[in-house]
Amino acid sequence: MLHNAFLVHDDVEDESEARRGRPTLHRLHGVPMAVNVGDALLLIGLRALIDNQRQLGPRLTLLVLEEAERMARESIEGQAIELGWRRDNALELAEDDYLEMVFKKTCWYTTIFPSRVGALIRTRNARSLDRFDRFGFFLGAAFQIQDDLLNLVGDEARYGKELDGDIREGKRTLMLIHLLNRASEAERRQIAEYLAAPRADHTESQVRWIRERMDHHGCIADARHTAHSLAGAALHEFDQIYGALPETRDRRFVSGVVRWVLSRT
Repeated sequence: MLHNAFLVHDDVEDESEARRGRPTLHRLHGVPMAVNVGDALLLIGLRALIDNQRQLGPRLTLLVLEEAERMARESIEGQAIELGWRRDNALELAEDDYLEMVFKKTCWYTTIFPSRVGALIRTRNARSLDRFDRFGFFLGAAFQIQDDLLNLVGDEARYGKELDGDIREGKRTLMLIHLLNRASEAERRQIAEYLAAPRADHTESQVRWIRERMDHHGCIADARHTAHSLAGAALHEFDQIYGALPETRDRRFVSGVVRWVLSRT
């Protein structure tokens, strides 16, 4: 519920047109209704966490709620960073800037929070949860870069969102950041003008040109290499955290998630 709440709001803020193979909620029912539904999903998600008292007791329930509050705060901060880049038409960005934004926006609710809370519920001990942050960061960042790549090279029917939608929205993906840093002066001016314009003014020919420039400057190949490197780091962290545990279905599942991230098409 919390994850879907973030996605509904994210689609409104990004002016996205498709999600999971269907029009986004605000396209179907308007922005006011979509924002309200996102708010409702947040409250329903919180109620599910509060109801944990029946199984976990008050102390552990409060600890889980505190983890959820931090996850939401980190995610909102990450979204604020990304929205600020687009508002200010930020052009002087590096790979580290992208990874910091993804650490907050994507990793906390996708991989770090689930890892921390799963361990918290099993051990009932909140003192050693920080060791899951590195694993969650490497896994979540690999997932996000792969997701951004699929927006450019994926099968639209299976991917569920409009191809090249990130370019239309002016999102500072790793590929676009690489392009800004490698483009010629003339290309950079053209890209800057494109990014400064509202999404409604972006033409298909402009989108195709930026996509072609990404190929020309090796941006997609380098981003794919980064995603594989991060996934490798996640497997290393997996061994550090889970390596001594017995071989179980759950252990195989967590290990398999790392490989699944890169196999998505």
